[in-house]
Amino acid sequence: MGNDAPSAETSLAEVDYGAVQRSPDFQRLRRTQRSFVFPVLGVCLAWYFAYVLLASYAHDFMSIRVFGSVNIAMLLGLAQVITTFAVTTWYVHYANKRLDPLSEQIREEIASGQFQTEEGVR
Repeated sequence: MGNDAPSAETSLAEVDYGAVQRSPDFQRLRRTQRSFVFPVLGVCLAWYFAYVLLASYAHDFMSIRVFGSVNIAMLLGLAQVITTFAVTTWYVHYANKRLDPLSEQIREEIASGQFQTEEGVR
């Protein structure tokens, strides 16, 4: 892998992080991350609130036995846990494929000195 440390002519104190944040590459990284996180977060919150509302107001439905002493509430609760692991796995895969290459590119630009304050933005 490449050198993760800034080059000899660039120290981290000299980096204009405001310029980095305003750069098109960083903006693209933020858009890419948000395009995944916000929709998935909305769906997961809706799923969680649906579970809470069902548990609070649909006692008869949630207490329906599916097999043995396992009822719908238990299955939906287990589905909440499974959803958490599934979304985490999905996000890790997404980040590895889409976010990490962009962040590596930005890191390399910082290490090469393209964002030094003495040169202004880019």
